[in-house]
Amino acid sequence: QPSGSLSLAVGFAQSSGLILSASISENNFMGTGKHVSIAVNNSSVNRIYNFSFTDPYYTVNGVSRGFGVFSRSTNANEANITDYTTDVLGGNLNYGIPINEFDTFNFGIDVEHLKVKLSDFPSDEIQGFTDEFGRQFTSLGLSASLAHDTRNRRVFPSKGGLFSITAESKIPGSELEFYKLNLRGRYYLPLTRRYVFSMNTEIGYGDGFGDFNDLPFFENYFSGGVRSVRGYEDNTLGPRDTQNDPLGGSFRTVGNLEIVFPPPFIEKTNSVRLSTFFDVGNVFSGVREFSVNKLRTSVGLSATWLSPVGPLAISLAKTLNDKSGDETQAFQFTLGAPF
Repeated sequence: QPSGSLSLAVGFAQSSGLILSASISENNFMGTGKHVSIAVNNSSVNRIYNFSFTDPYYTVNGVSRGFGVFSRSTNANEANITDYTTDVLGGNLNYGIPINEFDTFNFGIDVEHLKVKLSDFPSDEIQGFTDEFGRQFTSLGLSASLAHDTRNRRVFPSKGGLFSITAESKIPGSELEFYKLNLRGRYYLPLTRRYVFSMNTEIGYGDGFGDFNDLPFFENYFSGGVRSVRGYEDNTLGPRDTQNDPLGGSFRTVGNLEIVFPPPFIEKTNSVRLSTFFDVGNVFSGVREFSVNKLRTSVGLSATWLSPVGPLAISLAKTLNDKSGDETQAFQFTLGAPF
C-alpha cells in the first residue's frame, strides 16, 4: 500500500458550478508515521488553500496532535445565499484524545482574520451589521467535540452508529463573539442481508454574546439540498432578507430516514449504494421561531457512487409540503458528499 497520494479532480455540482480540486497527501512523512496534506479547491462558491500536519501518535497513549493553515474565499451569492463575499485567513492547533474503543474527545484552538465584502446593493440586514461592527475581524476561538462511534465501517456501514456533540466559541474580547452547538446522531440497523435502515438527526444552534446580540450573518445555518432536505434548492429554506434572498438562521434541525441497498444484479459492489429516503427539516431565525408546521418534508430515491474523483451523490425527490415562495428542485447532485 502506498503511503502517499496525489489526486486531481475536475467536476460539476449544481451548488458549486465547475470544481477544480487537487491534493497531495503523505501518510508516513519521511518514515515518521506523521500525516502531511496540501489541498486546493476552486469552485464558483469556494476557493480554498489548505495545509495540514498531524502526528497520530503524539503520545504513547494514542493522543494525536495536528496543526494547519488555510485561506478561504466564499461567494455566498453563488450558493443561493444573500449577496456577500468573505475572505478568511487562519490557522489552528488541535488534539485528539481516545477515551476507549468507541469514544474520542477532540479540542482545538484557532486564530482567524475575516474580511466581509459587500455587493453594490446589500440587503438591510448585512448593511446594518457592517455599519455597526465593521467589515474586518480578527478572533481567537476554541472548539471541543465528543464522538461515540460504533459503526462497523466508515463507508457504507451496515450496523452501529455515530453520535457526536460539538461546541465552538470565540474567546471573549475577540473582535467576533459568538458560540455554536451542534448535535448529530446517525444509526444503522440491518434489516436483511441486503437492506440497511439508516436514521440521521442533526440540530444546530448559535448565538452572539458581548457586543453581539445575534449570530453574525456569515455564521448562520442553512437548509435545503442534497446534504439536508432534498427536493429543495441548496440553502434556500428558512428566513429571507429584505431582498428576498436566503439569509439563514441561528437554529437548524434536520432528520433523514433511509433504506439503503446495493444496486440490483451487482450486489457485491463496494462502491455504489441506492436508497429510498424521507427528509424533514428547516432553519429558523431562533429557537422561539421553531414550529413543526414550518418543517419541510420530501421523499425520493438517491444513489451514491465512490467515484475516482470523490463521492458523487444523486437524488430524485418529491416535496410533500412545499409552500409559496419555496424553491424546489427535483433532481440534484453533488460531488464530494461527506460520510
